[in-house]
Amino acid sequence: MTDRLVLAGIAVAAFVLAVLELFFLPLRLDGTLLPRADDLPFPITVLVAIVTTPLLVVAASRHAHRTLAAVSPLLVWIGTLLLFGLFGPGGDVVLLNDWRTLVLFAGGALPGAIAVGAHMGRVAGGGDDH
Repeated sequence: MTDRLVLAGIAVAAFVLAVLELFFLPLRLDGTLLPRADDLPFPITVLVAIVTTPLLVVAASRHAHRTLAAVSPLLVWIGTLLLFGLFGPGGDVVLLNDWRTLVLFAGGALPGAIAVGAHMGRVAGGGDDH
């Protein structure tokens, strides 16, 4: 029961992080929220995704009895980006039509997939009890 609660909490964290990363992806150095520097894009949320998505997968793999449970944070993260990005609040498309969206998806999905692969390798090699 405790493992299920922890996995649910990790899934909620993946959901919240995906929403925040998506909504703050358009940040620019335009002097409004951040200092002014020629209106350059400042996709800091990509770095957040690169760090947090694999950490969530690793945390889930510690409590998962099946691979699907270990993959769940990555699936929730991708699903949330797609759901909110394509059908955002009020039906708006929130995903940007430029390189930042691609980098966000790659920055979260690739390290997350590597963490999933590491979990599957441990399970296949008998390194875990799962």
